[in-house]
Amino acid sequence: MKIGFRLDGDFLNTKRFLKNAKIAARLGVLNKYGEQGVAALSSATPVDSGLTARSWYYKVEQTSTGASIVFCNSNVQNGVPIAIILQYGHGTGTGGWVEGRDYINPAIQPVFDRIVQDAWGEVTKL
Repeated sequence: MKIGFRLDGDFLNTKRFLKNAKIAARLGVLNKYGEQGVAALSSATPVDSGLTARSWYYKVEQTSTGASIVFCNSNVQNGVPIAIILQYGHGTGTGGWVEGRDYINPAIQPVFDRIVQDAWGEVTKL
């Protein structure tokens, strides 16, 4: 008695599915950090009306080499991004200068540190 196997096709669809599943899992992790970053930025933003603090959001952008998180603020008045002038300062209409306050970097650094720590944990996991 002879037993034989015949295979038609390839594993292209399976490979594509697994690759997309891996990307989706990575994007889900980035969403977690994006939400943490928005919370940190919102709580650290200097508050007058609160509009700038409520205007933080993030985007996860997929590139050919990976993915990144981009933090944005949608509060723009007369073409001026308010979050940026709060960070770096700005001139007044009467010739004065309002000094900026570095609130973005200290707020977002702990999130970056968690990303690095978690990534290192994944790399060194046995």
